[in-house]
Amino acid sequence: MRLEGKTALITGASRNIGREIALCFAREGADLALSSLQSSNELEEVAAECRELGANTFIATADIADGDQCRRLVEESLDALGKVDILVSNAAIRPHHPLLSVTDEDWHRVFGINLHSSFYLAKAVLPGMMERETGSIIGIGGMAAITGRPDTSTVTAAKTGLWGLIRAIAAEFAPYNIRANMVNPGTIDTTRRNPEWFARESRRPDGNSDQLKRIPLGRQGTIEDIANACLFLASDESSYITGDQLNVVGGRYLVAAATD
Repeated sequence: MRLEGKTALITGASRNIGREIALCFAREGADLALSSLQSSNELEEVAAECRELGANTFIATADIADGDQCRRLVEESLDALGKVDILVSNAAIRPHHPLLSVTDEDWHRVFGINLHSSFYLAKAVLPGMMERETGSIIGIGGMAAITGRPDTSTVTAAKTGLWGLIRAIAAEFAPYNIRANMVNPGTIDTTRRNPEWFARESRRPDGNSDQLKRIPLGRQGTIEDIANACLFLASDESSYITGDQLNVVGGRYLVAAATD
């Protein structure tokens, strides 16, 4: 198994991409610390599935926009599991609003969850990784980290900042054999709990024919596609890759789609 003997901390693990990353890692032999903001019942269901797969699994709810709660999450994970070899900063919010309607509170909340949390968590897990001279930190970006789009000022700015943080960690901690990379999901078939965040997209639902024409591979991505990318970056198979991105976007924005 590709992650046997390793322990991973995954945020936003109660559903969608985070849930699938947890299950994928459990199948590959990792022990797990899983967190969510408020979906404790769903988080426990994911943990139960991971335990059935043989993973020693710790769960905790935390508001990762808060530095103290991030540090407590790492401390409790270390107490429960002994170490953290892999950090997957997956939790995020993605409100889509015109820039002129974004409040100061909106701006800081998005940055707190989408960017600041990765700094807090990385800073907390890095000392142990340095001591063991091994580690993999994975940030989950998105198409907002590749290109700007209307109504995404907060998300695009935060995810672009995350990419900068990932590169800085990669540069500073490479001498300790600690790697940092980012996975950018494209249009992924997930369940959205906040449809009001996606007013523009709600008029053109994911998977419609016009949207698929803009994706060279001709399909939506799946949560398994993203989990597999994270598995690669978490495993020793990517031991010579750091400060890089995996754009899991079906070719969108990167190559030209076929035209009639």
